[in-house]
Amino acid sequence: MRSTGHDQEKKAGIWQKLHIDLPLLAGLLCLMVLSLFVIYSAGGQDMDIVIRQAVRLGIAVAVMFVVAQIPPLSYRKWAVPVFVIGLILLVLVLLFGHVGKGAQRWLDLGFTKFQPSEIMKLIVPIMIAWFISQDNLPVKISTIIFAFILVLIPTLLIAKQPDLGTSLLIASSGIFVIFLAGASWKLIASCIGLGSAFAPILWLYLMKEYQKQRVLTFLNPEQDPLGSGYHIIQSKIAIGSGGLHGKGWLQGTQSQLEFLPERHTDFIFAVFSEEFGLVGVALLLLVYLAIVMRGLWIAVNAQQAFTKLLAGSLTLTFFVYVFVNIGMVSGLLPVVGVPLPLVSYGGTSMVTLMAGFGILMAISTHRRFIGS
Repeated sequence: MRSTGHDQEKKAGIWQKLHIDLPLLAGLLCLMVLSLFVIYSAGGQDMDIVIRQAVRLGIAVAVMFVVAQIPPLSYRKWAVPVFVIGLILLVLVLLFGHVGKGAQRWLDLGFTKFQPSEIMKLIVPIMIAWFISQDNLPVKISTIIFAFILVLIPTLLIAKQPDLGTSLLIASSGIFVIFLAGASWKLIASCIGLGSAFAPILWLYLMKEYQKQRVLTFLNPEQDPLGSGYHIIQSKIAIGSGGLHGKGWLQGTQSQLEFLPERHTDFIFAVFSEEFGLVGVALLLLVYLAIVMRGLWIAVNAQQAFTKLLAGSLTLTFFVYVFVNIGMVSGLLPVVGVPLPLVSYGGTSMVTLMAGFGILMAISTHRRFIGS
């Protein structure tokens, strides 16, 4: 018994030295393995797409491991200069950015195209956590107002590209920091009220026609069943036809017969639901819940205000990813182009997510070595 306990401590020490949070890694690996199986089905049983996804997952894990080795206090030191650089890159995108699919979101570096809005998903919560942690908690109203302004600047720059989905995710990542810092419910309600009052201006002057159409389609997809409403109608058919136990892997008619568009990217949850049913969906949600709970545990046990706020924000932003994707695929939210985290086929957003989990692991495993 004594040697067994010693062996367990030794194994825990190895993971600690590698700066890997084992429970968090286990949940992430579960999603990655599941991703390969579902993408094989959703991609028409094409092994090439599975191999490409596996390579991207490998790169994302490597990025997570590298980021996890960086002490959390380093992110606090870099917060301001990196935030300023990020804003400059967003301005350069609006001035000189590459246009693709009707959006101006990339900087053409010659050998590759770079999307600055992706790194802002990490930079914004780091910056807001640094700014708020300069004061003693609970945070003052003046600090909250200035923090909102810091969140608003990159949000508007990204919405201008236009990229409504990413801008909402970035806004939520910064707002979560403010919420976790102890903002009163009265202030939060006031902000929601101001946001509601701003909605008509957003609709009339800032939203593009295709964005307005997405909202109208969300409210009544049956008004154009073969056009703008086709995606969501087919998605809901796929989800409902899965029933309790699903039709079985590779047996989903909506996906295999190609009725379901974007089935290996944004709408992969519909493929999963059709093939594995309510039971499979419940198990998938349990894995996501376990990851979120572990992230919040890391936040609660972090030793500094900065690391607590940053860990909490990254975890809740991951939750928003899951909530928005499942909500839009189920017809509960407008379609905004947010992938299902670590399951949908993709590269850039996956690497950004795993870098965020690398920061979480750094906060978890470095906490013994930083002062309060």
